[in-house]
Amino acid sequence: MPTRVFVDANVLFARVVRDWMFLLRNVSGGGMFTLGSSEDVLAETVARFRDSRPMATGGQITRLRLKLEESLDELQQDFSVEEWMLERDPGDGHVRGACVAGQYDMLLTFDTTLLADRDHTLGVPYEPIHPDDFFILVDESGPEYVRTVVGLQLDYLATRTPQADLAARLDTAGCPLFAQRVRGLLAERAR
Repeated sequence: MPTRVFVDANVLFARVVRDWMFLLRNVSGGGMFTLGSSEDVLAETVARFRDSRPMATGGQITRLRLKLEESLDELQQDFSVEEWMLERDPGDGHVRGACVAGQYDMLLTFDTTLLADRDHTLGVPYEPIHPDDFFILVDESGPEYVRTVVGLQLDYLATRTPQADLAARLDTAGCPLFAQRVRGLLAERAR
């Protein structure tokens, strides 16, 4: 049974991380993990996109929203926010609530407060995980999928930005450990 992963807005907003996440899920056929989120998280992602690109057209916003919804395996539609979920950061209550209601195995996030839940007395029923650690787990469980995505990413970048450094993009996106693994794969391909 695949691991069910709830994706936070900061991951969906981070283009490089989002692309790797969806590509890895796609090439594994969803057999390793599935991806879910919520309407609240999608709204937060779109709002962050709008804030970062004030001149974006309505069409760009709509395409992003539709692409996210189409790419996710599920949207957690109904959940409640309990008092304990508001501890430490009330703004994250909706994320905790959706994870609990959907009985997700993991919460994929860059948020340090949510990541700290694994060491906190809240006793969350899911594992908060940083994207870098998540990608390392995927590589350890299915290295063939990572190799495939490296090829797909190189093919894509060759048509857009031929001089782009795939591993450096991961470093910049906050995934330095996974970037090192990708560097190793790129070195293998170069031989």
